[in-house]
Amino acid sequence: MVDSRYVFSAPRPASVAVAGNDAQRFAVHRVYCVAQNYAAHAREMNRDPQRELPAFFSKPADAVVAAAGVVPFPPTTTDFHHEVELVLALGDGGLHLEPEHARAAIWGYCVGLDLTRRDLQRQAKDARGPWDVSKAFDASAPVTSIRTRASIGELRSGRIWLAVNGALRQEADLSDMIWDPSEIIVQLSRYFRLVPGDLVFTGTPAGVGSLVPGDMVAAGVDGLDELEVRVGDRVHPVMHAC
Repeated sequence: MVDSRYVFSAPRPASVAVAGNDAQRFAVHRVYCVAQNYAAHAREMNRDPQRELPAFFSKPADAVVAAAGVVPFPPTTTDFHHEVELVLALGDGGLHLEPEHARAAIWGYCVGLDLTRRDLQRQAKDARGPWDVSKAFDASAPVTSIRTRASIGELRSGRIWLAVNGALRQEADLSDMIWDPSEIIVQLSRYFRLVPGDLVFTGTPAGVGSLVPGDMVAAGVDGLDELEVRVGDRVHPVMHAC
């Protein structure tokens, strides 16, 4: 039934499954991401991994999809990259949070892929322009079900990894982060009022690389559900008659 208050039907809110809770889902408000939060990854991207203020970017909420089945190969790229990340699911928020409040704001955790059109990102960097087209495209943020912090405890260490077609490409420990999860939230809250429903991608280890149609991607973080997706066919533009 169409709601007469809107010109078009309101879109269904983006949401993520909660492990062990089939009756409720985590409604997504915003998606924040941290760039180059592992020293080895910063070096492979030709950046000096100093503990400077973290660089943030964002994805739209509807970029979030379940990390299962097929993820489409996006249009307008020839260099489609994987980046596995620990994702924080916030159950509280605010501005200018103190470390203890930031830590308590983490409601749960999941595993995510920050999928990237790397060639478009390089073009944006060269032009000193925004990264939106390289990061914020459809289905660019697959995530697993969320495990609550109350059920698994606080994640500050543990193996994070990604394999393509069975070959390991990314592997590190969460303790290798330049900025740990609570520090990320403290810094992020200086710029945005964080609210329940926000997802925060915390950065990727070294080993990012290209994906092609048909690739099978598996990834995980100790204590969380494993991610498994297949890269679909390339999306070709649809020609419309004028």
